[in-house]
Amino acid sequence: MDAALSARADLVGLVFFPPSPRSVTPIEAAKLAEKARGRAQVTALLVDADDALIQEIVSQVRPDLLQLHGEETAERVAAIRTRFGKPVMKAIAVSGEEDLRNVAAYEALADRLLFDAKPPKDATRPGGHGRAFDWNLLSTVSRKKPIMLSGGLTPENVAEAIRIVRPDAVDVSSGVEGAPGEKDPEMIRAFIANARAAAKKLAREKVS
Repeated sequence: MDAALSARADLVGLVFFPPSPRSVTPIEAAKLAEKARGRAQVTALLVDADDALIQEIVSQVRPDLLQLHGEETAERVAAIRTRFGKPVMKAIAVSGEEDLRNVAAYEALADRLLFDAKPPKDATRPGGHGRAFDWNLLSTVSRKKPIMLSGGLTPENVAEAIRIVRPDAVDVSSGVEGAPGEKDPEMIRAFIANARAAAKKLAREKVS
């Protein structure tokens, strides 16, 4: 958290999914969120969470954004957004064009969309597991809502990902870890620096 904030991350994510090596409890998360308050937006990453858990997190952690990373339907996204009064970002797992068929339904109800690599078939948790998908698949996706790119991003490839997809934001987890669940401060700083440089380059090209 300290490394992300010192590198001026715009969003910091807290994972509430015990199978993940990055999972935190609401009590732990509340302390981390206080560090970020006023410096970066706090995102609560949830996987098919029930209302009781979401209420506990909203009350204790006070996140700015709820990231739904499970099999939540469009109707469930709408219900969570309405009940808890928080902006919602829905993650969509991608490996091929067929995975984009529900984008319009989610786009109509979520505040943001996050495109992530589809996990391996034997995976016990969602997410890209350090793997990227074909970023060119997103060329046909409408941009009615802000989009975030995730899955297999690293300090080395984030600039190319931004050049191809031109997302509103990028998300990284395992790509800045020295070991599963152990973030590397130098990799965090390099990732954010490279992402910002790539975004500035696109902005200059747009102006010219």
